Amino acid sequence: MKKMLVLASLLFGGLTYAQTNPYPIIPYPASLQPGTGVFEVTSATSLIVPADAPLSSQVKQLKSMLGIRGNAAGSGNRIVIGFDSSLGNDEAYSLEVSASTITLLGKTPAGINRGIQTLHQLVPASGTKKIPSVTIKDQPAYAWRGMHLDVSRHFFTVDFIKKYIDQLAFYKFNKFHWHLTDDQGWRIEIKKYPLLTQEGAWRTLNNQDSSCIAKSKDNPDFIIDPRFLKMKDGKQVYGGYYTQEQIKEIVAYAAERSIEVIPEIDMPGHMMAAIKQYPYLSCTTDASWGKTFSTPICPCNEQTYEFAENVFNEVFELFPSQYVHLGADEVEKTTWANAEVCKELMKKEGIKNVEELQSYFIHRMQKFFTSKGKKLIGWDEMLEGGIDASATLMYWRSWVKNAPYEAAKNGNEIIMTPVSTLYFDSPPGIQSVSNVYQLEVVPEGIPAHQKKLFLGAQANLWTEYVPTESRAEYLYMPRMTALSEVVWTNKKNFDSFQQRLLQHYPMMEKRNIHYRLPDLTGFTEANVFVDKATLSIKKPLESYVIRYTTDGSLPVKTSPELGKGLIITKPQTIKLAAFTSTGLRGDIYTLHYQQQAYAKPVSVSNPRAGLKGSLYKKFFKMTTLMKKETADSTFTVRNVEVPKTVTAPSFGIQFRGLINVPETGVYSFFYTCDDGGILRIADRMVVDNDGNHFPIEKSGQVALSKGAHPFEADFIEGGGGFTLKLKYSLNGSEPKDVPDSWFVQQ
Repeated sequence: MKKMLVLASLLFGGLTYAQTNPYPIIPYPASLQPGTGVFEVTSATSLIVPADAPLSSQVKQLKSMLGIRGNAAGSGNRIVIGFDSSLGNDEAYSLEVSASTITLLGKTPAGINRGIQTLHQLVPASGTKKIPSVTIKDQPAYAWRGMHLDVSRHFFTVDFIKKYIDQLAFYKFNKFHWHLTDDQGWRIEIKKYPLLTQEGAWRTLNNQDSSCIAKSKDNPDFIIDPRFLKMKDGKQVYGGYYTQEQIKEIVAYAAERSIEVIPEIDMPGHMMAAIKQYPYLSCTTDASWGKTFSTPICPCNEQTYEFAENVFNEVFELFPSQYVHLGADEVEKTTWANAEVCKELMKKEGIKNVEELQSYFIHRMQKFFTSKGKKLIGWDEMLEGGIDASATLMYWRSWVKNAPYEAAKNGNEIIMTPVSTLYFDSPPGIQSVSNVYQLEVVPEGIPAHQKKLFLGAQANLWTEYVPTESRAEYLYMPRMTALSEVVWTNKKNFDSFQQRLLQHYPMMEKRNIHYRLPDLTGFTEANVFVDKATLSIKKPLESYVIRYTTDGSLPVKTSPELGKGLIITKPQTIKLAAFTSTGLRGDIYTLHYQQQAYAKPVSVSNPRAGLKGSLYKKFFKMTTLMKKETADSTFTVRNVEVPKTVTAPSFGIQFRGLINVPETGVYSFFYTCDDGGILRIADRMVVDNDGNHFPIEKSGQVALSKGAHPFEADFIEGGGGFTLKLKYSLNGSEPKDVPDSWFVQQ
C-alpha cells in the first residue's frame, strides 16, 4: 500500500524531489556517492582518449552528446575515458565527475558504453550542459537484459530499428531479439531462396489490419503505415523486408553500442510465409491454418533440413551473436500425426508421440547450430518432448508454472519473458509499470545451485496490432525503463524509481519518443454525485496541459483547458487527456457522471465474517455465463481473493455477501482483473471489467449510507495466470485495500 501512496503524493503532492534530484539515473547504479559542484561543458572542454584505445565509436557518441569538437587537451576542463582492468565484469564502469574533470573508465568498450549512457542521463533535459559532481561504480546484476521486436506482423524501417536500439542503449540493455519471420511475413533476405522475400514478404490485409483500421478513427497510432502498402497483381498488399546489407548495417550499429542482435527464424511452426513459396516444406504441401495454429514444416523430410540449414547458414554469416533463436513455439502438429512419412520416421527412431517428434527436429537443429559455433534458443514449448541441457529456454507461458523449474532441473539456461508481465503488446494501464518492476528474475523456490542458470529477463513486443512506430513506442515506453532497472541493479526501490521516472519523460520528449504519458488519477470512469462534484486533476508534470470536452468529441490541442476544477451538477460524459508542450496527447479518459441518492443499508442479523465464494471449473468468455451453470464447490473467503486450493487453469468465481461501510459517503472502487469481472454494490453496477483480457484496472463509484449493503463480485480466469485486486477510496482519498472486517454474510 505504501507504494500506491507514494505514487499519489508524487502526482498530487508536487514534484519537489523530481525537480531537485540531480541524479535521475535509470537503471540506478550499484553505487553512487553525491559530490558538490558541477562540471560545465564549454567550447574549451577537451576529450582525452588513449591513443591506442579502440574507442572511436565511444568518442563519436560523446562528441555528439556533449557538442565537443576536438580531442586534444586545452585550457578548459576535460573528459578522460580509458580502461581499468580491475573492474568487476565486462560491462562494469566507474564514473567520477568533479568541476574540473570527468573520468570514465570501463573494463571493456562495453563498460565505457554503459558509462556514457549514465553520463547522458546526467545532462539536464533542458539543454544546459551542467553535469552534477558524483562518484559512481557500477555493473549489471544479470548478463541477459533484453528487448524483443516482431517485424513480421507489421514492418518497421531501418531508421526506426536504429532508434529502438538507441533506446536500448540508453537504458543499458545488451540484447536485441529480432523476430524476423512468421506466418504474416518473411523479413530477411535469403539469397538461396529469393521467393521468401519476393513473395513471402507481402500479404493482403488481414483481420488484424481491419481491427487497426477501425481503431485508427479515434487514434492515428493505428493507421496502417502507407510506406508498406503497394499494388501487386491488381491487389493492395502490405509488407517489406531487410536486405542483407541492411541487416549488416543494423548489426554493426548495435555493436557500436555493445548490443548483441539475436535473430529469430521461427520454425517448425509459424512458417506459412515460407511454405506458400516452397510447398514441399509441409507434410501436406499445403499452407493453411489448423485447429489453433498454422501448418508447420515437416520434420520427417530431409528436404526440410536442407532448407533450414541453408537458411541458417546465411543467417549465421550475418549475425555474429553466439545465440540464434529457433522459435519452436505454438506448433500445430496434426499434419505430422497423419503423415505416413512421419509415422515411418517415428517407428524407425522409436519416437512415441508428436511432442517427441518436435524434440527430434530441435535436436537435429541444435546439433547443426553447435557445429557452426552457435547456441540455440527456443520458447518453453521445447520442454514438452524433452530437450538437451545445452539449449537456452525462454519462459513465456505464465500459466505453465513448473516450466522454469523443470528447465533448471534439466540444466538449461533460462531467460524470463512471462506473458503476464513482459509482453508489452498488452495494453498498458495504471499498474503496468509497477507490475514490471516487481518481476522476480529468479522464481521463488529455485535451489541456490540453480540460480546461476537464470541469465536475466526480456520483454517482448509482438506487433499484430502495432502498425506504426508511434504505437510501438507507446507500448514499450515507459515499461521498458522499469525492466531495465530490474535486470541491471537487482536492488529494487520502486519509490525512488517513480521519482526518477518523472524526470525521464522530458528526456523522452527531447529524443522524440512517443511515450505513454503518466496516468491521470483522482477520478473514476463511472462517477456519481449526490448534490454536486468537482473534477480536479493535478498534473503529473507542470508542463502538461489537461484538456477536455463535454460533447462526446475527442480532446484536441484546442479543446478547453480543465484548469483548477470543473463543477459537475448534472449527469454528463466528459472526455479528457493530457497534452505535452510538444503536442503529444496522452490516453483519453472517458468519465461518466450520474446523480445518486445514498443507498440505504440493510439490516443484518447473526452476521458471519467473510464472503461466500462459488467456484465454477470452466472457461467463460463473460461473467454472466456463470449464471447458467451449477457451482462445482462453495467456500468462505475473508475478502475478494482466489483461494490457493483453486488450481483449475480456467474458472469463474462468484463472491456474495454484504459490505459494511463505516460512514456515509461516495465510495470509489478500483477492480483489477485478468481476465474479467464485474462489481455490484447495493444492487447498483459499480465496475464493469468483464471479458477476457490482460490485467486491467477499471473503476466506478457508488453513494452509500453507513451500514451494510449487498455485495456481488464476479471474476473469470481464462487461463494463463490471473490477477485479482480490489481497492477503495472514500470521498477522493487515496486508494487502499478493502478491510477484511467490512465483509460479512447473513
